[in-house]
Formats: sequence, structure tokens, C-alpha cells
Amino acid sequence: MIVYEDDALVVLNKPAGLSSEGDVPAALRKLWGRPDAYVGIIHRLDTGVSGLMVYAKTPKAAAALTKQVTQSQEAYAVLDGRTEPSKNTPAAPPFIKQYRAVLAGAPDELLPEAGVLRDYLFKDSRKGRVFPVSRPRKGVREAVLEYRISATNGTLSLADITLHTGRTHQIRVQFASRKHPLWGDGKYGSRYKGAIALQSARLCFIHPETGKKLEFALEVPPQEPWNF
Repeated sequence: MIVYEDDALVVLNKPAGLSSEGDVPAALRKLWGRPDAYVGIIHRLDTGVSGLMVYAKTPKAAAALTKQVTQSQEAYAVLDGRTEPSKNTPAAPPFIKQYRAVLAGAPDELLPEAGVLRDYLFKDSRKGRVFPVSRPRKGVREAVLEYRISATNGTLSLADITLHTGRTHQIRVQFASRKHPLWGDGKYGSRYKGAIALQSARLCFIHPETGKKLEFALEVPPQEPWNF
């Protein structure tokens, strides 16, 4: 599960089925043999999603990494035209999260081979679902991602995805609303049964102590449905 570790942080490949806020920190403390060890949560993955995550091992590292996440959100907002730049807005996002997913169907008019998806999403906490809506209103947040279809067999497609915003179920809802649900995502319309075919495939950020750029990437999983 551990991909990289030093005194400031740990990068790991989270298995599907573990919660990123509860199970993973508990597993790290058990691995280290330190029940009271500090584990700073920098970003999150849905329980059913696998892939790369970074956790801070000190409050100082957590603050620095969280700042990078905030700066990236600001940089993407400027790039997307959602806000004006400030004097502190970085020219490029310092914290980059890229995903990989298996989608139903092949590229079409609703989902070309590459592009940017922009939607307004409403989270219904009572139903545990997120819905696309036509316009902004209370409780609605804008969601933006960019994607590229890297392979298809006509029935399934492999998509490389970069998040510009981090909304609940964002990737799942944005593709499902265009009639291309993720493989295994029954909640949002997939007819395929199994674990959701969504992977946190690449992380890139600045080390909070050394200032060195770190980049981590995973290969495409070899098993079904990834191996079409």
C-alpha cells in the first residue's frame, strides 16, 4: 500500500473499500505501531475508489500541503474563468490530481474524445446522491474537469481525467449525466456490477520541506474491466 514515505509525508495506493478518513489513518497507525501518531488528511477519495493519496505526518507538512491544494483550486478557477486572479494566485496549480476511469460506451456527440465538462451540482444529503442542475442556487456548486479518452473498444472507454474542482461524486455524476456512467457505478446508472472503475492515477505536488517537485503515477490495473 505504501508508495513513498519520509519524515514529513506518506504516499500510498488506497485499496477500494477503505475509507480515506477513517480506515486508512487507522491502518497507518497500526503499521507504524503508534496509536497516537499524527496523520494529516490532505484530500479524500470515496470509499469505493482506489488509488494514490498523500497524508502528512506532521502538522507543519499538513498545513503546507493543504495550502497547495487551496492554491491549485484558485489557479484552476482563474484558468476556467470562474474568478479573477489575485496577487497570490500561482501561475500553475502546484497540487495536481489526475484520475483514470472506465466509462460505458464510446465517444459521441455528448462526450467527444477530449474536452472540459462544466456542470452545476446539487448534493442531496438525505438521499446520498448528487444531481446536475441547470443553474446556480442555494446548495449548488460548479464542477469542472478536463478529460481525454485514451482507448475504446466501442463498448467501453478509458478516460484520463484532471479535476479542476473537488465536488462530491463529481467524476461519477458528470460522466453519467452524459450517458456514460462509470463501470460498476450502479448508483449513477451503470448496468455493470462490480467495484467502481475509478482510480486516482497520478499525484503531483511540492514537498513541504525540501521544495522538490514530487510525482507519482500508477499503471492501468491489469484486471477486468480495465483490460479491455
